[in-house]
Amino acid sequence: MAKQDNSKFGVKPKARRIMAPATSTSTRKSNSATRKRGSTARKSDSRPAVRLSRTNGAPRGVRAASPKPASPQRESPSTPVAENQASSGIQDRSGIRARSGIQSRPGPFGATISRRASDRLRAGHLWVYASDVAAVTLPTPEETLVHVADSRGLLLGTALYSPSSQIALRMISRESLDEPAWLKLLASRLRAAIARRKPLLDAANDACRLCFSEADELPGLIADKYSDLIVLQFLTKGLLTAAVRETCIRVLREEFAPTAIYERPDPRIRELESLPAPNLDPLWLADPKKPVAATQFHLNGVAFHYDANAGQKTGAFLDQRTNYAAARDWAQRLGKTGRALDVCCYQGGFALHLAQACRSVTGIDVSRASLEVAERNLQANRADGNAKAKRAEVDWGEVDWIEADAFEILRDWSTAGEQFDVIVLDPPAFAKSMRAVEGALRGYKELNLRALKMLRPGGLLITCSCSHHVGWADLEGAVAAAAADASRRVRLLERRGAAPDHPVVLNLPETEYLKCLVLEVE
Repeated sequence: MAKQDNSKFGVKPKARRIMAPATSTSTRKSNSATRKRGSTARKSDSRPAVRLSRTNGAPRGVRAASPKPASPQRESPSTPVAENQASSGIQDRSGIRARSGIQSRPGPFGATISRRASDRLRAGHLWVYASDVAAVTLPTPEETLVHVADSRGLLLGTALYSPSSQIALRMISRESLDEPAWLKLLASRLRAAIARRKPLLDAANDACRLCFSEADELPGLIADKYSDLIVLQFLTKGLLTAAVRETCIRVLREEFAPTAIYERPDPRIRELESLPAPNLDPLWLADPKKPVAATQFHLNGVAFHYDANAGQKTGAFLDQRTNYAAARDWAQRLGKTGRALDVCCYQGGFALHLAQACRSVTGIDVSRASLEVAERNLQANRADGNAKAKRAEVDWGEVDWIEADAFEILRDWSTAGEQFDVIVLDPPAFAKSMRAVEGALRGYKELNLRALKMLRPGGLLITCSCSHHVGWADLEGAVAAAAADASRRVRLLERRGAAPDHPVVLNLPETEYLKCLVLEVE
């Protein structure tokens, strides 16, 4: 599930530390100063920070802290979709600006597109931008399933039409389809996507992305499994029909027999696509008299709490599953098992895995609500003895959580001479459009510079970007520039991407959004 900008460069959120020992009530304070990063200036208020920590295994308490904005969102494959809409340059959001306009009479094809768009589709892409649509002929104004032809009248296939979106057409087939054929194809492709994921599921990993939008040839459809709950997202108008929902529910029930199926909107995508507000009631319940919205799921044997009515995106960041385990394994392999830092930790994914290898772990995030869930996850793993882990026994390190702006706290700590053996940087998407890349790279450089200054010789740095618009060369260049400024030599150990349930399709570069560098710092 794609993370909110809890340390977004150029839009710095408010920062505070949160300390919550079981019996202690002392409060540490940190001040936020107004800073300018890149071309965007943002003001931060001075306010107390609260640390969540534990003493001798005692329960934790949370000290008083001022209200906090929600944790920023991480980019997912659906996010690049929206970003490309914003960058296509069309001003008229009420519909497609076409030379022939939008007609209500039926025609041989639903949409005629430019040669540029035709060439793009023939190369394997699935999108047609509004600026490339020459004309649209609809049998009814509500029609969303349309045939697509090039300027010569040659059929290119069938697409889902979004009249208010700047990605006007999303191809679903290279053939001519009517609605019954589309629903049959939807069921077939959803089953195929699930079949590709089932080998990834076991007792230690009972959560994964079942359907990944364009990567599974179902544009706009996201399906995530969290143990016995399944969450759907319909991110384009063409999917918002009762028949599509019923088809998805039927297939998911037959494949998994879940306790409940929910639909969760993405507020930002909903605004860009002009989608109506969804019904927040469950789409389906195994027992309507006992609605279930919360459960516990596992990634690499580590337990996580899930609430279908809370959290970001569909609730968790399943795309980092294999990177969580890699961080733990690299720390053990290099013998860096002392002090670890997880920056932008959200609900503790990297921190909890590092706690299986390191003596002390600190997680930093701007969202108090996320840190409270992280603490709940930690206690759940301690309480059940990590029963589902592959190891017979795990010696968990000490973990504490600090609510703070990442830029501010890393600046302060690097200046103060704090030292760590392992640092993970997993910020939200800094570049939500091509125009934002330059400022984003300054943000990545700043975070990595501060981290490099705090790593002990031979330390492990794991740095991530979930911005599609920031490529591998961009990220590596930002880290290299930071290393030069910090006078540190950085050795690349591994390049990593999203977990296998978030596949990359080479014809669709937008499906490769998550990048993770594993580095040894001399």
